[in-house]
Amino acid sequence: MNIVDLKKEGDVFVLTMRSGENRFNRIFIDAMNEALDVVEKSDGAAALVTVGGEDKFYSNGLDLAWLSGDGQPEAPEFIKAVLRFLGRLMAFPMPTAAAMNGHAFAAGAMLALAHDFRVMRSDRGFFCLPEVDINIPFAPGMTALIKSRMTPTVFRTLLLTGARIGGAEAKEWGVVDEAVPAEQVLPRAVAYVAPLTGKNRHTYRAIKRGMYAEALALLENAVVELP
Repeated sequence: MNIVDLKKEGDVFVLTMRSGENRFNRIFIDAMNEALDVVEKSDGAAALVTVGGEDKFYSNGLDLAWLSGDGQPEAPEFIKAVLRFLGRLMAFPMPTAAAMNGHAFAAGAMLALAHDFRVMRSDRGFFCLPEVDINIPFAPGMTALIKSRMTPTVFRTLLLTGARIGGAEAKEWGVVDEAVPAEQVLPRAVAYVAPLTGKNRHTYRAIKRGMYAEALALLENAVVELP
């Protein structure tokens, strides 16, 4: 089975992540970047939606078992690759939406936040930034990405408590745009971007780069920690 599956429905590319919990390791990130290459090189009107291929998971973030095992020799460079990947998606030159069909934890939550729009399942699954509980400080670009997507109060609460919030609470707190039943997650995510597929890509990228200049500078330069 492919790590990711990319299909085009009308003018909307749907990227389905098919790696179980969709944890970030080298194979997963390379596959995601290859899919983004295809989308970015396409011609004509387009938008992008990402969704998890299993009922329970959108993405559970870094593959810590791989990073402490086979991936340990490349761990420092791999973390930089993850930062650049998040920056790439944040500045992607077309509308993007995350169809959060299940759990979105840690870097998986940041993956969802890197999209322009977010639709989360209302009946099952949590959004969580648990770094405070697993003793992994955020890279500066991660902090800036998260901060750009939520109010100061929600930002403080989620980062300093590691709270798990369901779809209804995520909608109430403004972390996601909608919380809907499972069968509606992907269609509603597509509905956010489908009317925007004709936007000029150069203009879209330039606007995003202006909106998120601080976060993008940190992510694209793979700043792991501030001096």
